[in-house]
Amino acid sequence: MFLGSKIKERRIILGLTQEELANRCELTKGYISQLEHDKVDPSIQTLEVIVDALGTSLSDFFKEIESNKIKFSEEEQLDKDFGGYIQSWLVPSAQVLSMEPIYIVIEPNTKTIPDLPHVGEEFGYVIEGKILIHYGEVKEICQQGESFYYEASKKHFIENIGDKKAKVIWVSCPPNF
Repeated sequence: MFLGSKIKERRIILGLTQEELANRCELTKGYISQLEHDKVDPSIQTLEVIVDALGTSLSDFFKEIESNKIKFSEEEQLDKDFGGYIQSWLVPSAQVLSMEPIYIVIEPNTKTIPDLPHVGEEFGYVIEGKILIHYGEVKEICQQGESFYYEASKKHFIENIGDKKAKVIWVSCPPNF
């Protein structure tokens, strides 16, 4: 995640030491240091206090990130193991952007957690394997090299029906994951 480096960059531009920022936020210098090195994740409330002390708002802070950052490394991805499949958020802080790309590796005979109907659209591309798309009452097989697209107005999820891992790029617009 690059949140810490963005906080550090803004702090330095303002000519503040870690200790001065910590004092303004009623936090410890150690916490600010850990935050800047991405060793801790602040709560939304704490982040609001920090960006306020840095003379900006959350929306402006993330707009700056959005407009400045165009490439993301593998180390910046957030991975979560759901027991049977691993989901990787490819763009940090995508929740504040227009779309949210993820990469999913699904073990054979495993389903993703069903997603309830919501506003938006979703797109997926099967990099490897064979999946079954569940979209309301409709079920469609999608194999390597094929893609899927639907409005997210019905309950939906995917299932690996092959005998090897399935790998899928899945994009939700607006972010929903």
